[in-house]
Amino acid sequence: MYEDTPNLSFVLRAVHDTVFEERPIPSLRNEHDVRVRIMQTGICGSDVHYWDKGRISDFVLTTPIVLGHESSGVVVEVGSQVTNVKVGDRVAIEPGIPCRHCDYCRKGSYNLCPDTVFAATPPHDGTLSKYYLVASDYCYLVPEHVDFEAAALVEPVASSANMVRTGDVRGGQTVLIFGCGPIGVLCQAICRAWGAARVIGVDVVQSRIDFAASFGGARKEDVYCPPKKPEGMGQIEWSETLAKKMKNDLGLGEGPDVVIEATGAEQCIQTGIHILHKGGTFVQAGMGVENVYFPISVACVRALKIFGSIRYSTGCYPEAIRLVSTGAIDVKKLITHRYEFKDAEEAFQTVKRREEGTLKVMIAGVPDQQ
Repeated sequence: MYEDTPNLSFVLRAVHDTVFEERPIPSLRNEHDVRVRIMQTGICGSDVHYWDKGRISDFVLTTPIVLGHESSGVVVEVGSQVTNVKVGDRVAIEPGIPCRHCDYCRKGSYNLCPDTVFAATPPHDGTLSKYYLVASDYCYLVPEHVDFEAAALVEPVASSANMVRTGDVRGGQTVLIFGCGPIGVLCQAICRAWGAARVIGVDVVQSRIDFAASFGGARKEDVYCPPKKPEGMGQIEWSETLAKKMKNDLGLGEGPDVVIEATGAEQCIQTGIHILHKGGTFVQAGMGVENVYFPISVACVRALKIFGSIRYSTGCYPEAIRLVSTGAIDVKKLITHRYEFKDAEEAFQTVKRREEGTLKVMIAGVPDQQ
């Protein structure tokens, strides 16, 4: 299967329609490009969303794309003007390249650049190939003691760091995070690393609750599994009732300083708004259904600060590498499943099933020969 395949790639042609394609080895586009041999790739929820639904908001699959964007690898070719990396260097790849010239980029908010070329976001190809081209300044050296799996997971750490930064989390604060999946527990760990006094993770899946209670310096009292909605009670009434119960059960007084919502579930969004104290900060990071019932009057009366978070902004990748390389966050504890490149479709099926105990699924790079 792998013989004489210069650049084997895992391609999404349509919803649930994937194929391995033999593509040419990509040539450098300019003197600042590098070509990376991909060694490890983690599967993100957005990858699965394109595979399963064919779209995320305005990004719609209309032509085949290579999947994957959480990747690490080895530099195998560099452009003539590249100075930050050299052939043989081990790197983590930041998968979104902005235009660098618009007002958003110039202000440092390049995650908002309308012309960003982001891996595995239609119509752009991702990293599940033997080789991938990337701008040299979006390749980050990783220390020798950080293996390729951990280097690939720098991407979700950087994304989580942006969520925490968006919430302006500071020392001494109390932070409540809905969701104990990979992004949720990473946000929890980063809040602790950045000095938050109390960080609480909320989830309804017991295996995720158990994991969150042992990850990133957490304790068993740092997690909460909410009860089910009583029969006959409406969702809106329940979200307000649950918020009051959580404040009481967790001893939160008037509520936490910051809520980071990492599930996209309507119930969590509503409860998150109700549980914040006056003047608190709400960060929406999870993406579920496109439209939800939002308690806007509560947000107004309590003068809440409400933000969305997408991708990463200036400084997030270097900070993520610092957190991973120093051991502040042991990202490899997140990995529950590992697959060879030839089994990439099975890896996506595993993430889609969302079975209890599944956290991070990794796909190894294309071997030289099979």
